[in-house]
Amino acid sequence: MKSSMYLASIVAIAAASPAFAQSDNAGMDSDYFSGPYVSASLNGDFVNDAGSERIVFDPNGGDDFQTNLPTVTGGNAFSPGYCAGEALGNQRGQGCGDDDSALGGSIRAGYDARVGNFAVAGLLLEGTLGGATDYTTGFSTTPASYTFSREVEGSVALRGRLGISPGDGRGLLYATGGVVYGKIDHDFATTNTANAFEVIDEDDWQFGGQIGMGGELMITDNLSFGVEYLHTRYNDDDTYVRVTQGTAPATNPFVLQGGATNARLSNQDLAIDSFRATVGFHF
Repeated sequence: MKSSMYLASIVAIAAASPAFAQSDNAGMDSDYFSGPYVSASLNGDFVNDAGSERIVFDPNGGDDFQTNLPTVTGGNAFSPGYCAGEALGNQRGQGCGDDDSALGGSIRAGYDARVGNFAVAGLLLEGTLGGATDYTTGFSTTPASYTFSREVEGSVALRGRLGISPGDGRGLLYATGGVVYGKIDHDFATTNTANAFEVIDEDDWQFGGQIGMGGELMITDNLSFGVEYLHTRYNDDDTYVRVTQGTAPATNPFVLQGGATNARLSNQDLAIDSFRATVGFHF
């Protein structure tokens, strides 16, 4: 739903640009936002999830995942439930913390071109470090807690931007979108000391998409300041945790059916919202 809203914003800005040009009689040619530039940003990153994440299992050690992990009596070993956060104890009633927001930074190099007097189109390459951490925890009847975490350590993005720059051309309102390639660090923690756990594809590079909007203002002929909102979504579908027997008995739910269980997050999309303050130098 959010992605559709952002896409609609891009379409609206693109459609409004010609109308804006026709309705303003200034007709001046501007040199602002025309040519190469470099910029840096300070980013506040937040996990975007619906709070309904959970863990799914294949008790035969494959990739046929299901919502329950059967016990020897036919019950569900994870019947106490889940939370979208980091466990504060080994029982569901002890609660969970929140996902971790983070401060990060980006640098970019780009090129803008004015289309007519008022529209601006451009392309940019951006590198980003730092990111928010997404936590999902499940609780077993043992009792024990099982927490999956994932964080985007760094990324490289290629985006276009399209906007309007009316009047004297010092200001720019724009929509932006493109592709991103990010390194996602996965971790796992549990209070279960009986079974053995292995994170598969712990550090994983994944492709994703980005969409957002922003504004920029030229303070001098070369220096600009701006604000930007960016939504990033990765298809994080390679990582899982393999659970083997360890010192647990053969009746343990993780080894009851096939000798090992694979477990992963039910939501294989990782979404981050980023709010940015930018400073740029335009050549």
